[in-house]
Formats: sequence, C-alpha cells, structure tokens
Amino acid sequence: MLNAMKKMLVLFALLVVSRAVAGFDATQFVASARSQIGVTTGYDGAYRRLNYPGGDVPKETGVCCDVVVRALRDQKLDLQQLVHEDMKRSFKAYPQNWGLKKPDPNIDHRRVPNLACFFRRSGWALDSRTAPGDYLPGDIVTWKLGNGLPHIGIVSDKKTPAGTPLVIHNIGGGTQEEDVLFRFTITGHFRPEGAANPHVQPIAGKSGSG
Repeated sequence: MLNAMKKMLVLFALLVVSRAVAGFDATQFVASARSQIGVTTGYDGAYRRLNYPGGDVPKETGVCCDVVVRALRDQKLDLQQLVHEDMKRSFKAYPQNWGLKKPDPNIDHRRVPNLACFFRRSGWALDSRTAPGDYLPGDIVTWKLGNGLPHIGIVSDKKTPAGTPLVIHNIGGGTQEEDVLFRFTITGHFRPEGAANPHVQPIAGKSGSG
C-alpha cells in the first residue's frame, strides 16, 4: 500500500512538471540564458544558504547549473523546488555522491548529476547523437570534462559556420556562448518541452546520474 502511494505521488509530480512545460518557449529560454552573459562574470561553487523556494546566489557569480536554473525560472520552472520535492519523495533514486542522508535545498539543484536525474525522471531525456542537427535551441546537454567533472549547458540558436550549435554555459569565467558542444564527452541530452525530433528517440525509464 505504501509503495503504491509513493508511485502515485511520483506520477502526480511528473504530471505537474509536464503541465508546466506545456507552454515552454525554447526561444525565450535561450534568450534568458543569453541575458546572463556580461552579468554573471565569475564562477563560485561554494556552499551557500539560499532562500526557498526561488533562492539564488548573487547574479554576478554561480556555477554551470545556475545558468540553467536561472533561465528555467523565466519559464516558471523552479528547479530548486522541483528537485527538492522530487528528492523528498524518492531520495534513493538520486545519485548518492555526497554522503547526504536527506535532501538539501541549498545545493541539490546546483549539482549536475542531480539535474540530469531529475530531467530523466521528468521524461526529458533524448538519445545523445553526434549530428549537429539533433540538437535544437533550448536543449540541455550534460558532459564529462577532461578532468572527470560533470558540466551542463544550454544549446543556443546560434551556430558556427560549419553548422554546429553554440552552447551557453559557465565553465569558470562566467556565462559565455561558445563552440563547445562536441568538445567534451556528452553524457546527457534533454529537451524540456518534449518536442519530437524524428532523429532522436526518447529514453524510457532511465534515472542515471548524468
């Protein structure tokens, strides 16, 4: 009975997310991410206590996750609250990389593996391909950097002369728009609005760490 109730709560939460993204505007999402360029000029991964919900570190700094968090808030999606509520329901479904015994709304949404897990649980995951055309403006991508650290960014509506989409991200020097899509190992490809791309097939039932 308890397990059935938990499953119902998870399904309800996913329904809420699905309804929230029904009006998702990829163009505005990209514009919101781009508006952070020149505003977020530094990088600081220090643990900070945040307001909840809607908490944020100072706009002039942040980590790679904050680019995505801030842009999605303009779409009425607060990842701080959504991730925290999902982790309260299904804590063990999330990566156990940090030795925590319960969710922490100050930091959970600012960790790439947690965001990747939440996106997969929300049904946003797509198969990661190597063709530039498989990546649409507003897609979210996660990578493993050369030093093994995870990273996340947003696919831009601008492209290189060769046709590869640029990425809006913060890899250490503030929010930038750069040609890095295929520079690192891609570990996740997500589309918030769930729009169908005939060349990219959704992945069902995966909740890995990204």
